[in-house]
Amino acid sequence: MDVEPLPVPAGEEAVAVLPRLRRALAGGGAVAPYVAGSQPPQLPARAAAADDLAVVVGTSGSTGAPKLAMLGASALGASARATHERLGGPGQWLLTLPAGHVAGLQVLLRGLDADTEPVATDLSAGFIPGAFVAAVRRMDPRHRHYTSLVPTQLVRLLADPAATHALTTLHGVLVGGAATPPVLRRRAEAAGVRVLTTYGMSETCGGCVYDGTALRGAEVRLDDDGRIRLGGATLAHGYLGRPDLTFRAFEVDPDGSRWYRTDDAGHLDDDGRLHVDGRLDDLVTTGGLKVAPRVVEEAALEHVPGVLEAVVVGTPDPEWGQAVSLLVVPAPDARPLSLAEVRDLLRPHLPAHALPRRVTAAGAVPLRGPGKPDRAAVAALFPVGG
Repeated sequence: MDVEPLPVPAGEEAVAVLPRLRRALAGGGAVAPYVAGSQPPQLPARAAAADDLAVVVGTSGSTGAPKLAMLGASALGASARATHERLGGPGQWLLTLPAGHVAGLQVLLRGLDADTEPVATDLSAGFIPGAFVAAVRRMDPRHRHYTSLVPTQLVRLLADPAATHALTTLHGVLVGGAATPPVLRRRAEAAGVRVLTTYGMSETCGGCVYDGTALRGAEVRLDDDGRIRLGGATLAHGYLGRPDLTFRAFEVDPDGSRWYRTDDAGHLDDDGRLHVDGRLDDLVTTGGLKVAPRVVEEAALEHVPGVLEAVVVGTPDPEWGQAVSLLVVPAPDARPLSLAEVRDLLRPHLPAHALPRRVTAAGAVPLRGPGKPDRAAVAALFPVGG
């Protein structure tokens, strides 16, 4: 099956690709969306694909070479319908993310499912609160209103009173792409914003678990080591032109049910809700003990004054093997804190081996794709050996 590269403009012009996406969903030839102006995806000349293939989406390529997830029209339709069901009904969507990635693309596809044209935020100057407010004002008052954000965007919007008010007028705000710190969610909810945290990836048509509960048609299973597996109606067919990678990542039970083997670890709480503990390969091993970065990040956001964002990585250390290293993005008026002060503030909330041994500050977190911390770039901000 041939797949057509589809450049998607940023910002307000992104809605121009809606007719082509509609044809793809109706069987009019699959497309491979990518951000206009960037390198088009490298598509194999010939590759086996499912009959209902509609969209091919590149993964972030955080480990190894980027892959092309094959999403069928039925899976995309199931995702859109289940999302609208969880939110309370179909509505109009506000696009704030590049639609060449699955989270932004899904905003356009949900608009097609709801038969409403999305409104796109002007991103010509980057993501700024004023442009978000202007876009919200253009939304049709006859419909329910939704948007999808990454945590960094939510931080920026909550720092602006007009943008915070605009958020409160929406009927649902999906937040995903990276972990949403509990303190950030509490801030949003205290301001009157209806937040739903999402978990998923390109291989599951984007978010398929909202607030720890799988959408209708999606399924969650945990391995003995806590590895998360996802299955159900929103699952991709595999990777275009890479049957070897498909075989490694997608498994089939004896009853025929298919599962995607994620690289994330998680656990279920007493109510059966999924909590994602972080990527298995992001765990920091220090002095022979494992540290989940998310635990330290959430503690820093909660208990270190003036911290807007936090990312933890392991950096090489001759004594400990890896040192727990904390990058913070401070508020503009925050007082710089020493390593000793940060450790003292976190000591009541973390075990001794999880306390940061290195701390540095930056104006922004390096990212790879919408909202995802680039942990390799973060690690490079720490001097070697100290």
